[in-house]
Amino acid sequence: MRLLTAIDQLFILLENRNQPMHIGGLFLFEIPDGASDTFVSDLVQQMVTQKTPPSFPFNQVLYHLAWWKTDENFEVDHHFRHIALPKPARIRELLTYVSQEHSKLLNRAKPMWECHIIEGIEGNRFALYFKIHHSMVDGIAAIRLVKKSLSESPTERISLPIWSLMTRHRHQLDALIPEDKSILRVVKEQALAIPPAIKALGKNVVERFHKDYITTTQAPDSPLNQPVSSSRRISAQSYDLSRFQTIAKHYAVTVNDVILAICSGALRRYLLDINGLPKKPLIAFVPLSLRDDNDSASQHVGNQITFILANLATHLADPVARLKTINGSTKNSKKRFSRMKQASSIIYSGVAYSRSGLQVLTGLFPDYRGFNLIISNVPGSHQPLYWQGAKLQALYPASIVLNDQAMNITLCTYVDKIEFCIVTCSQILPHSQRLLAYMEEELKQFESLMGN
Repeated sequence: MRLLTAIDQLFILLENRNQPMHIGGLFLFEIPDGASDTFVSDLVQQMVTQKTPPSFPFNQVLYHLAWWKTDENFEVDHHFRHIALPKPARIRELLTYVSQEHSKLLNRAKPMWECHIIEGIEGNRFALYFKIHHSMVDGIAAIRLVKKSLSESPTERISLPIWSLMTRHRHQLDALIPEDKSILRVVKEQALAIPPAIKALGKNVVERFHKDYITTTQAPDSPLNQPVSSSRRISAQSYDLSRFQTIAKHYAVTVNDVILAICSGALRRYLLDINGLPKKPLIAFVPLSLRDDNDSASQHVGNQITFILANLATHLADPVARLKTINGSTKNSKKRFSRMKQASSIIYSGVAYSRSGLQVLTGLFPDYRGFNLIISNVPGSHQPLYWQGAKLQALYPASIVLNDQAMNITLCTYVDKIEFCIVTCSQILPHSQRLLAYMEEELKQFESLMGN
């Protein structure tokens, strides 16, 4: 058995009917030219009739809310769905189905994941929707698992289902399975990580007077910050990565800063539409990966993330001024975490964001809100991916909305695109799909400014 980390347990404790704590991915595939009309149904049959047992982490079940253990009674029918939408289903109908499924809790008595194959989509396409509890993986690990289940070759044929993918990559097993540490070793590591975290917290006393420093209590009240229901709406759109890279190079900032600026401008337009733009700037909670891609032992599937706060400068009408403010705030936050190792960063985050966490958990102290929404960038693949010869056209990472946090924006880079996925509580934030059109308008505005 494996002990849940503090972050993993938090995702378990946060979950309730109105706040499912799973992440998901919507993968859109093009059926190969010349494929038979039964291509998708043949793929489904191949998956459900395979007798290969599920591999880690798809065979892990929660035990007494504190441990993971291997499920000895796995039944694929509890996890797999085959859906045929009325042809020709538009992306709108696909997103409606996924929104409904994303609203539903996973069964804690079973390994907490589901796989949905959806056919009947216009343009000779089908989709895979996969959801898995956030206590089992973070977004980066989830994308890595999916990449290992697909192929970079259009001619490779894979007989194993996604949940048995590690049998196909036995030589890489140690790089993905978390090390099973004893409780004593975990306690020792945490004890050694405490002094650097305390030192960083002490420096905040001085650094909080810097113009780019963001306190954990300065996020304003906004329409995004209301109690949520169980209903979800998912909106998704692809944009050319090169457009963001050109803007980043022109203004000497990072692509992530540009992404935040585009989101900021779109949020500003949306909130103006509904007469809900606060006078103070919105604050984004931005996940920061603690993974070291050069160290295979660090590439676990568990949660290895912390968070930084980004000033979205939504109170500023000038897009360039917003971008510069965002850049200053993200540089300030990243500098703080660059001084600490992984374990110290997690302890620091636990203390620094404790009041914000309490506010999300209880809804109390709304005047001391730490952030208004989460905006997360998950690295995807630079190479086209295929599944039994079907080309992956797009992948949209669907994340979590929390109580008092009715919107989440997650994006993923894939080949030459940035794939945006917006998840909202549909009862709180109507017509949230407008944000995608506003993002396009923000991109065009920056491109126009660079041309002058």
